[in-house]
This record gives sequence, C-alpha cells and structure tokens, in this order.
Amino acid sequence: MRQQLAVFLERPVTRYTIMGVILFNAIILGLETSQGAMDAVGWLIVTLDGICLAIFVAELVAKLYARGLAFFRSGWNIFDFFVVGIALVPAGQGLAVLRALRILRLLRVVSVAPTLRRVVEGFVSALPGMGSVFLLMGVIFYIASVIATKLFGASFPEWFGTLGISAYTLFQIMTLESWSMGIVRPVMEVYPEAWMFFVPFILITTFAVVNLVVGLIVNSMQEAHAVEEVAATENYRDEVITRLRAIEARLDERG
Repeated sequence: MRQQLAVFLERPVTRYTIMGVILFNAIILGLETSQGAMDAVGWLIVTLDGICLAIFVAELVAKLYARGLAFFRSGWNIFDFFVVGIALVPAGQGLAVLRALRILRLLRVVSVAPTLRRVVEGFVSALPGMGSVFLLMGVIFYIASVIATKLFGASFPEWFGTLGISAYTLFQIMTLESWSMGIVRPVMEVYPEAWMFFVPFILITTFAVVNLVVGLIVNSMQEAHAVEEVAATENYRDEVITRLRAIEARLDERG
C-alpha cells in the first residue's frame, strides 16, 4: 500500500495537479489583499483558501505515510512541511506576521518543478564559493568606504559623512543606480579628480566581482544538471535491467 501511494505521489499528473493548486492558492491569497474582493466574495475566498490548505495537508500526510521517517531526509520535504505548517498557525495577536507568510506556499512550486529545483540547488551549491567572493567584496567595500569618508566626508556628509553612510552610498554606486548624475558628478564639481576613485571602484565591484558571483552560480547549476542527468541515466539503466531480469525469469519458468 505504501509503495503504491509513493508511486502515485511521484506521477507527473500528481505533481502538475499540486502545482496547479499552488498557483491557484497564490491567486486566492492575492485577492485577500483586495478590500473590494473581500467585501464582495470574501466568504468564497476564505473557503477556497481552506480547501487548498486541506489539499496541501492531505498531500503531506500521504507523503509521511508513504515514506515514514525517510520523509525528513529530504530538504525539500522539510521546506514543504514548514511552509504548510505556517498556514496552520491560528490568527491572533502577535501571530499576524506568520499568517501573512502564507504566501510562502507559492515557493512550493520550486519543490514541485524539477527545473526550478535545479536552479535553487545550483545556487545553494555555489554558496561556499560565493562566501569567499563576498568576503573579498567586504574587504573592498571597507577600504573604499574609509577612503571615501576621508576624501569626501567633509564636503558631502549626506553621502560620505560616516563609514556606514559611505558604504551604503558605494553600494548604490555599485548597482549603477543614479550614480553618475546623482552622486559622482556633484562630487567631481568639488573634487575634479574624484573620477580616479569612482571609476576603478565600479570596474572592480560591478564588472569584476559581481560577474564572478554570476559565473559561480552558472557553473554550479551546470554541475547540478550534470549530476541529475547521470542519476536519471542510472535509474533508467536499473529499470531496464530489472525488466530484463523479469523477462528472463518468465522465460525460464516457461522453459
């Protein structure tokens, strides 16, 4: 019985059905933010949300029954358990924030869709390498913040008055958000040689370090995809071998 239930839960039809319920529930939760919709058909929205939640709970119970304690060996199952559990928290004083987090159910699409799951797994596997890059970025930002505060803090305290303000301003410059006309050109009106500081900073942070992070993520995603393809090939090979053995056993019985 458990084996049959596990096979049923892994069928594409079942996964697509759950994905459809997740997307439909996301629309329902969005309608809850509309006062007009709640005044008109609030009872229907609440009812449909309850039905979706009941389906999610039934799915988790079925998975727990089919897989037992092995259910908690998968990080995606734990994630689903946590997201659905938040929705079961009763609304009350101090718990309104948790109730608002029900929209996190939409993230279950990631655990259901293999392609989205591959993206997240690639990102997670890239975190160790990204840690070194972020450390390098932190060192660069600290050095640049100290320099900017000493050079421009007296004339532009709103941008470079303290170390923290300088770091935030440099982060804005790194994102290229209003960096030229909004910050750099006004600074250059007072300090004409300021471009000698800002241009290398942008080249190092925006075009070098950030692209290095993107490269690490892309490489990790490719590795995760390759591992998944190898696993799928091995599973297909094992399935073919099992079928061949079954056919051989039947032929031996007839012989």
